Amino acid sequence: MAAASCSFTTKKFEDPDKDKLLMELITYVLERGHYDAKNIDDTFSKAVYKDYLSDIDPLKRFFYKKDIEEFAAFEDKIDDQIRSKDISFFDITHERLISRMKEVRGIYKEILDEPFDFSENEDINTDYEDVEYITSREELKERWRKQLKFTTLGAYTDLKEDQERALANKSKDAKDATTAAFTSEDGTEDSGSAEVVEKSDSELEKEARESTLTAMDEYFDFSEELERKDYFTVYLNSIVEEFDPHTFYFAPQDKDRFDIAMSGKLEGIGARLQKKSDNITIMEVISGGPAWMTDKLSEGDVILKVKQEKEKDPVSIIGMRLDDAVNLIKGPKGTKVTLTVKKKLMGNIEDITITRDVVELEETYAKSAVVEKNGKTFGLINLPKFYFNMEDYDERNAASDVKQEIIRLKKQGMEGLVLDLRNNGGGSLKTVVDIAGLFIEKGPVVQVKSKGEGQEILEDTDPSILWDGPMVILVNELSASASEILAAAMQDYKRAIIIGSKQTYGKGTVQNVIDLNQTVRSSEYGDLGALKLTTQKFYRVNGGSTQLEGVKSDVVVPDRYSYIDVGEKDNENPLPWDQIAPAKYKVWNGYIDYDQAITNSKARMEKSAQLGLIAQNAKWVKEQSDKDIYPLNYDSYKTRRDMIEDEAKKFDAISNYSSNLDYTSLPYELDLVKSDTILKEKRERWHKNLSSDAYIEEALNVLDDIKVNNIKKNKVAIKN
Repeated sequence: MAAASCSFTTKKFEDPDKDKLLMELITYVLERGHYDAKNIDDTFSKAVYKDYLSDIDPLKRFFYKKDIEEFAAFEDKIDDQIRSKDISFFDITHERLISRMKEVRGIYKEILDEPFDFSENEDINTDYEDVEYITSREELKERWRKQLKFTTLGAYTDLKEDQERALANKSKDAKDATTAAFTSEDGTEDSGSAEVVEKSDSELEKEARESTLTAMDEYFDFSEELERKDYFTVYLNSIVEEFDPHTFYFAPQDKDRFDIAMSGKLEGIGARLQKKSDNITIMEVISGGPAWMTDKLSEGDVILKVKQEKEKDPVSIIGMRLDDAVNLIKGPKGTKVTLTVKKKLMGNIEDITITRDVVELEETYAKSAVVEKNGKTFGLINLPKFYFNMEDYDERNAASDVKQEIIRLKKQGMEGLVLDLRNNGGGSLKTVVDIAGLFIEKGPVVQVKSKGEGQEILEDTDPSILWDGPMVILVNELSASASEILAAAMQDYKRAIIIGSKQTYGKGTVQNVIDLNQTVRSSEYGDLGALKLTTQKFYRVNGGSTQLEGVKSDVVVPDRYSYIDVGEKDNENPLPWDQIAPAKYKVWNGYIDYDQAITNSKARMEKSAQLGLIAQNAKWVKEQSDKDIYPLNYDSYKTRRDMIEDEAKKFDAISNYSSNLDYTSLPYELDLVKSDTILKEKRERWHKNLSSDAYIEEALNVLDDIKVNNIKKNKVAIKN
């Protein structure tokens, strides 16, 4: 991801209708700025038509067949409407959807008023893409009846199983007993466990049905909060995503979320919120944030009112849209906000004043650990994404953090490094070049090709190297974009051994974020949001593209994604693979037995019982996900579920596996966790997961195998 802003000031955008203005503006930017702009023609129109209807009614639970027949008149006209700023197709579909949703709200309540008969032999097809649209209200009600029955059947089965377990636990000593008494140390009787009252099947069915009703009420409450502009954003994205999977329109609120995701920072109180019924509830207090520092807010507390520092009266947020409530609560660093809160534990109401600050989302950032194996000390750095501040790159970013972690690991005597890029979806292009420069002498890292502007080579120009020792990079099918650039560069230089999936995600494109507010000369329209636009393709230093093909691992290991379609090639409208001339680069000569270490690893992987079991599990999960027909009869449903659970038990050994390796935090973090119990819990959980991670274990084996050219090592300069 490259951050940029563009101004197209050669054209005036003056339509007073904001929706039409956005349509014209986005189309203009797409046609002139996209790397491989599509022709907006009848073929394009038909694709938008199909995808938009799928986006707003994916399960075909709202629109009638007659609605679709009416909409069909627009199927090859959307291209003409785009050019003429005509949004009548959106208007008619939006109005009809709102109408149908109101109709369904009455239907699901009507259905859930009556008990379900789980003794009937019927089933449900969950392959909604092949399901026809309904033709009558009766068919609509029947479609919803089956879906609601399916949901309720799952809840009913859970309740029956929970009750059977509870009764079994209570009758260990006496089969007919439904309560158990325990004697305390002083000899008095203590009813430590609550009495278990056996419920009838009809009572359990009613309880399950009520839980389904609650879930549906919450879903429709949320849907009713969506405004016309929210649906128009969906329509705009059905247009822009026809250009490629990564071109995307951000409404103002979405742009804020994107900035937070890229930087790992926000300004506010440091709490994650959710809406349940009409209440705004605290879902999590972010460790280290202002709310956490006050020690007065807790998970489950309900925020009733919000008062700004200079305002006299608070604003009630009961029943308010979640986004609107969040906008009231967050704010610039240094400002104060007073929250009227109903406490979860005591139920009392109190006012809590918090000074807003910059909140860092710890899970976004690089973290490291050390581990001892075969008498050697190895370091591990987990990098969730290539984060950066879109307004100021010199602030905290992935490259500066990785550099700092390497320096800290070297002080602990690190003899080999594992860089974990699994599930890393990418981020800043510049941070990739900076991180690669920590491991190689100066040279090209990635080649970038722009529309009509030829190609550019992005290089590391610093001849010093921070880490010259053995290195393994872990990847999987969800390692994308910037992750693939770094892995590819290290592979081409033979600087690191890549262990992971058959190939990475396969995203070989670069996006710029265009602030649409800078493309107009007036602010009278309000915030217009931004457009994430594909403007470049990148290539390896060997000339090959990672687009579609990704990076092929040196050592291929199975994982849970092995049989699931998750890559770029599985998206709609991906750009094609191609290649350009290679750049001039010199292969790393710091290893003596690079190829032998790969051979050794492959041999170990073939013999690994743990990885063999993971491969079987991945294939089994794929087989289960391909099944679309489910019984709505309790006995059939339970038999099938029990069979699946029995089959799944043979894979329990995957999570029970342990490498018997102990991972520890670095000294600076050990000091932090003394006063931060949340961080301590997160790190303990992470270290436990690392000890059961067969991929990490094999990465350490490879590091143990690699022999380093000591002559080369002695000549390395340290870049601090």
